[in-house]
Amino acid sequence: MQSRQIVIIGAGVVGASIARELSKREADVLVLERATDVCEGTSKANSGIVHSGYDAKPGTMKAKFNIEGSRLMPELSKELDFPFKNNGSLILCFDEADRNKLNELLERGNKNGVEGLKILSGDEVRAMEPNVSDSVVAALYAPTGGIVDPFLLNVAMAENAAVNGVEFSFDTEVTKVAKCSEGGYEIKAVRHPSIRNGQEEDADCEIHADIVINAAGVYADKFHNMVSESKIHITPRKGEYCLLDKKVGGYVSATLFQLPTAKGKGVLVTPTVHGNLMVGPTATDVEDHDMTDTSAEGLNSVISTGGLSVKALPSRGNIITSFAGLRAHEDGGDFIIKEVNDAPGFIDAAGIESPGLTAAPAIGKYVAELTDGILGLKMKRDFESVRKGIPCISLADQAKREELIAKNPLYAKVICRCELVTEGEIVDAIHGPIGAVTLDGVKRRVRAGMGRCQAGFCTPKQVNILARELGVDISRITKKGGDSVLLTGFPKEEPGAWVTSPKGGADHE
Repeated sequence: MQSRQIVIIGAGVVGASIARELSKREADVLVLERATDVCEGTSKANSGIVHSGYDAKPGTMKAKFNIEGSRLMPELSKELDFPFKNNGSLILCFDEADRNKLNELLERGNKNGVEGLKILSGDEVRAMEPNVSDSVVAALYAPTGGIVDPFLLNVAMAENAAVNGVEFSFDTEVTKVAKCSEGGYEIKAVRHPSIRNGQEEDADCEIHADIVINAAGVYADKFHNMVSESKIHITPRKGEYCLLDKKVGGYVSATLFQLPTAKGKGVLVTPTVHGNLMVGPTATDVEDHDMTDTSAEGLNSVISTGGLSVKALPSRGNIITSFAGLRAHEDGGDFIIKEVNDAPGFIDAAGIESPGLTAAPAIGKYVAELTDGILGLKMKRDFESVRKGIPCISLADQAKREELIAKNPLYAKVICRCELVTEGEIVDAIHGPIGAVTLDGVKRRVRAGMGRCQAGFCTPKQVNILARELGVDISRITKKGGDSVLLTGFPKEEPGAWVTSPKGGADHE
């Protein structure tokens, strides 16, 4: 059994933020993640909204960490080089009888410390957003609201943690956590076969940890309940979304919310930091903790409800993909972030639903401070706080493109035409501090396959680049790890039927 000082369960945005904050300390930190990459659970399927903080009930964990995380995001985006935009948000009211609800949100936001909130008339809203529905009679304007790339936020924090000494173990599924009589916790896990670990069969592993940090998303109640008599219960809440083409991405400039309900902030219409338009989510409680399928009913609801916010939502012919994610809704309705009373050294970061993405940087700081209090950790003198992202050819000016190509000719070879992603960017994604080993991993780092054709043309080229750079047969490349294989048969069975060229791409003999 190996012994580790701190084990974090989960490499989503919360787990990665905690890992980064702990990497500022002199500490031995291991992150266990059952998926093949970071950002494979709740963190990969959300709105990418940086909430201003008007909605959470004053005095709650949600309110505290929403405000703190929102204030951290602009500087963090510069430090870790991920896309963030302060575009503001509007909470739309469609009925004069509901104006009191806007006033309640304004009062709540003021108590939480949100800056710049004000109520606008319907005409003032339409002056800001000409495509807002004529039915809007008023709105709460939150100028501190923003949008972010949720994938790169997660990747950036994980990469920075890794550079500063945190170890990540992917394809490692925790099956049991138990208290040890001598203190600490025994963790049992199964390491599944993957390109990352080179295994061909499942392998059991056991770890003793002085501290366990539970950032397991919709599974956080499972691990909490293994060590505590005080049980918690998480319900997966499914949200379905539609993503629209960039040609309609400028239909609105601010994020448009509808007055919230008991199940969330309602269906929103928002631009993304990359220029698309997004609509969603629904809010449906499910039992299956992995149910991320979409439904005709859910997507029709997204479009019809989102269409209430704007005039003629431009969905017809412009939806390029749909997706669903699961939010971890705890019965108490608030974040649970604390050391468990009857399980010393076991720290929960559980029930992290919206505004969890916004709150993640602040949650990371808080959990690291809790860990300091238990272990008395010392700060590093050589912490590297800055992370530089992969150069983006599509956003670079001509001089920068020429500079990149001069250093690496692969930056002149376009692989994904929709998003103008080059082979140089894909190779960089594969060889990063936490490199991509799947199509989804590449997509989330450099947007190859994110465009209108949704990887219809660039998938074969990406598969061959991944195989070449990872030194494996193309049959081992997957969409997202596990059994999500892409190739199940070959035109020829004899060896050498497929070969990978040394300069990229593949040839069929």
